[in-house]
Amino acid sequence: MRKKVLLLMALTVVLGLLSGCTQVDQDITSESTGIWNVWFVYPLHMLIKYVAETFNDSYGLSIVIVTILIRLVLLPLNIKQLKSSKAMQDIQPELQKVREKYSSKDANTQQQLQKETMELFQKNGVNPLAGCLPLIVQMPILIAFYHAIMRTAAIKEHSFLWFQLGEPDPYFILPIVAAGATFLQQKLMMAGTNTTQNSMMPQMTMMLYMMPVMIGVVAIFFPSALALYWVVGNIFMVGQTLIIRRPMMKDKDAQTGGNK
Repeated sequence: MRKKVLLLMALTVVLGLLSGCTQVDQDITSESTGIWNVWFVYPLHMLIKYVAETFNDSYGLSIVIVTILIRLVLLPLNIKQLKSSKAMQDIQPELQKVREKYSSKDANTQQQLQKETMELFQKNGVNPLAGCLPLIVQMPILIAFYHAIMRTAAIKEHSFLWFQLGEPDPYFILPIVAAGATFLQQKLMMAGTNTTQNSMMPQMTMMLYMMPVMIGVVAIFFPSALALYWVVGNIFMVGQTLIIRRPMMKDKDAQTGGNK
């Protein structure tokens, strides 16, 4: 878990520096230069603009549709994340036994612990980094969204429902919904686990409460278009999690019933 956190922190710093390499007050056009502009910001800008033109210049509706399209593209990664998360939950008792077996802190014991842990992961199809991958992929998309919005006057100044896309939600409705949807999605990922399993995975319990707070705070201060992206994306993820986990839980119940 510590390695995951360090990886995410390092990537956040790198992407933060990358996003700062371009000035937000400069309009994004086909003449914009630089890898970030050419491969991320401008294509997303054009996609949002194209979809908006298809729906009577509604940039808010365009962001909703583009968000769903992005989630569909990321669907294989998210399915892999859910399967790996479920497998990680299932092997916690075995993992705990391995940790107790190699509880000594000397180098040789720790090396054997890592070896057997990796063998256990491979045997059960667990990828420790699978939970981070969708978030890592979303980081440049989120930053590109921010630039596409703030560097396109038509998007930034467009009003949708009760808010302006380039300004924070004045009534804090989107941040609350974004935080709530994030909590529900995290809670669904932990569905089917008991108290013992949860105690063995304190990082998941921490993420259950930390992620919604983080998303909610970011949504309060950033443009409403980003909060809209999170709301639509997380509602999509809730539905996706329900659909994907249902057959997993049925299989688990069938196996449990068969073992009785």
